[in-house]
Amino acid sequence: MKWNLRMVAAQRDLWRPVQVLEAFKTVGFTPSLSKVAAMWGGTPVTVRLDDLDKICAALDCTVADLLQAEPLPAAAGVPQQEQRAVGAPEGTSGGPLRPAPRTRTAGPRSLPPN
Repeated sequence: MKWNLRMVAAQRDLWRPVQVLEAFKTVGFTPSLSKVAAMWGGTPVTVRLDDLDKICAALDCTVADLLQAEPLPAAAGVPQQEQRAVGAPEGTSGGPLRPAPRTRTAGPRSLPPN
């Protein structure tokens, strides 16, 4: 997903996080300035749905204006590299990726420490 808060705010002639914070306050949304600056500077990891509704109300936009879907590489037809087990020779394929069992060396097991 692409986060377009700066673009939506610029279309409303809001150019700084402080101005966006003032717009948020008009609808009763009062995050800290640092939270607004984090949303302004990059894509947030999480956004509460209640907060998203308030952001849209303050900026007079829709969720589709704020969030833009970006296709995944697999969905765009880009072939993914085939996975193979670590240490498997080049050119081998197929089968699940499972660790190979250890082979026992000759001799009895060592005794546990005292």
